[in-house]
Amino acid sequence: MAETPDRPALRVDIISDVVCPWCAVGYHQLAFAARRAGVPLDIHWQPFELNPDMVLEGEDLREHLAAKYGSTAEQSAQVRAQLTELGEALGFTFRFYDGMRIYNTFQAHQLIEWAEERGKGHEMKQALLEAYFTDGKDISDLEVLTQAAESLGLDGAEARAALDSGKHGDSVRQREAFWVNQGIRGVPAMVFNGRHLVTGAQGVENYASILEQLMPTGCQTG
Repeated sequence: MAETPDRPALRVDIISDVVCPWCAVGYHQLAFAARRAGVPLDIHWQPFELNPDMVLEGEDLREHLAAKYGSTAEQSAQVRAQLTELGEALGFTFRFYDGMRIYNTFQAHQLIEWAEERGKGHEMKQALLEAYFTDGKDISDLEVLTQAAESLGLDGAEARAALDSGKHGDSVRQREAFWVNQGIRGVPAMVFNGRHLVTGAQGVENYASILEQLMPTGCQTG
């Protein structure tokens, strides 16, 4: 939804990780509610690592969740089915599979920041969510990240060089620390207009209610 003089965009900072399925669901629920309400959004993706100490080769996702949260195989299967159903209703495809792995996302966040400097941070975030959850790709792999940049019409060699140099590493760490210092301990977390914090994937109706309350002056519903 494009911003117009009589319909200013609502800024939303979304703190999230690339391997967080509820972050994908939460964003698409918000976007659906915004389209329905005719509210243009100014999305700013903020980095958060669910597993900052994740080994480079990643871990088996089901084993990781069992160790971290105590999830049983049955609980994991139920959540995967729920996420798949939610995603389908929102136009996002989750393809969970046995042996699926969870990866280190530090470089993925650096790539998003690099793309943001080129006006495509939002598109890069979406590309990486799709690469991981839909296509089952290793989003810690430099080749996968380079291909994601090229898929958006960006210079793959330039992206690879930026990742190799780690030039955005300090900035990503600083931004992560900022949000942790603001009390963010889990994601998704959304900050509307820099003031109103909403945590978790709230559902389309709840987001619609939030947007109605925070709608910028002069914004008309469609």
